Amino acid sequence: MWSSAKKGFKAWLQLEKSLSDHSVEAYVHDIEKFTQFLEFRNSNPSPKDIALKDLQEFVKWIGALGMTATSQSRILSGIRSFYKYCLLEDIVSKNPTLLLETPKLKRALPDFLSVAEITQILESVDLSKPEGERNRAILETMYSCGLRVSEVVNLHLSSLYPDLGYIKVTGKGDKERLVPIGKTALKYISIYRNQVRVHSAIKLGSEDILFLNRRGAGLSRQMIFILLKEIVKLAGIKKTVSPHTFRHSFATHLVEGGADLRAVQEMLGHESITTTEIYTHLDRAYLRKTLEKYHPAFQ
Repeated sequence: MWSSAKKGFKAWLQLEKSLSDHSVEAYVHDIEKFTQFLEFRNSNPSPKDIALKDLQEFVKWIGALGMTATSQSRILSGIRSFYKYCLLEDIVSKNPTLLLETPKLKRALPDFLSVAEITQILESVDLSKPEGERNRAILETMYSCGLRVSEVVNLHLSSLYPDLGYIKVTGKGDKERLVPIGKTALKYISIYRNQVRVHSAIKLGSEDILFLNRRGAGLSRQMIFILLKEIVKLAGIKKTVSPHTFRHSFATHLVEGGADLRAVQEMLGHESITTTEIYTHLDRAYLRKTLEKYHPAFQ
């Protein structure tokens, strides 16, 4: 019963919810974690036989495994989605997750870089290497537009509107949005396209992908992490920097500069304004540090 329900759930996420393969696999993994717990407990109830107490015991179990509240919350989100699907398909008659409490999360402020640190990283790209121009164009685009790593690797030539100063981005759930792009990023994209990419032997099916690897195919998410890690090391930055750090820095610098939160929400592709509101907390922390540094009453 679990096997067929999981297959149906996976298809529902792909076809009805239009989630990316990465997101679908994460949700399916959440359900597999729960069935692993049932096997560990030597019980084999079907989805319709699961009660609230089973889920509460599962939360205790994953907590005992050392999972953080954030990881627990994400797994429970997957299980809630699974039971939403089961209700729609009449696999179950009631939803056991309705009264399930999610572990309380500490709303951690995301790491971000200063403008000087961003500049230091960008200028540390080794342009003497064949992939240097591409890497500079990638990082400039990430910082200029605040893109997710999946959005960077899926950028298309046909999605660039340099004359208008915009790019079309496909975000979560295949939702498209137009994002302004700066002149510096456009300059490095143009250099990469006209001096490097034009000489690449492009793999069939990758003709419209903007950023290519040495084999002429699209880059993987992991490759962006790897190349960024190497460049950050060259820059001498000691912080842990990921593609998402660039996204956080983009948003933070906008809010610090006085940008409207709704505009930042639109550019980041956040479905809810509450997700974007975390940057107001960053802004307040920044303001306090400024006061402590410069205001005599705080010294």
